Amino acid sequence: PALDEKVQKIHSAADFDDTLKAAKDKLVVVEWAASKNEESKQIYPFLVELSRTCYDVIFLLVLEDESEKTREIFVREKIEELPHFSFYKGMEKIHEEEAIGPDQLMGDVLYYGDSHDTVAQLHCREDVEKLIADHKEVHKLIVLDVGLKHCGPCVKVYPAVLKLSWSMADTVTFARMNGDENESYMAFLKDMDVIEVPTFLFIRDGEIKGRYVGSAKGELIGEILRYQGVRVTY
Repeated sequence: PALDEKVQKIHSAADFDDTLKAAKDKLVVVEWAASKNEESKQIYPFLVELSRTCYDVIFLLVLEDESEKTREIFVREKIEELPHFSFYKGMEKIHEEEAIGPDQLMGDVLYYGDSHDTVAQLHCREDVEKLIADHKEVHKLIVLDVGLKHCGPCVKVYPAVLKLSWSMADTVTFARMNGDENESYMAFLKDMDVIEVPTFLFIRDGEIKGRYVGSAKGELIGEILRYQGVRVTY
């Protein structure tokens, strides 16, 4: 693949480890590829395009056939199928995918990224309670997207959630949480009777008014409008 200045090429295990360490809590997306692999060549331009628009994400490219040093990284990270994408935060691998298309790659980057101003990122039970308390007096609808780190439907629906958060910013507050981020969240899910994900909780005036379980964009929009008081007919 042709290189782009926003996609950093990795040449050794030390280079890889140093880059992950320097990234701290930023999302790092790694494409594991080979220069003669056709699928790698096809998906790489989309990675480059994402690197130009997702400024808060670090994008890396590792070519298996570049040298013995890069092959060693592939062995260490147990990469077998190409192209392969790994997602890291805080030096921890949080997600990986094989043989995905541009839409899923974009969805994964958006889902695991963490700097969307219009969707509040909640990281502990106290964050949820504060969000609800802050909106109790203003009567604004909160749509809380509850998912898990490794949840295909959660990733699939998130780009739609992001778009809705842009278009409904004046009337709806969007937030999201990963239920398996810590034990406090798992207890919160139990308290909220969340059994399946993604579950969208509709909260107003400090109370859960309803919920939608699923990843169908049209149904989600309909439910949001319904809890805003807009009459929806099916």
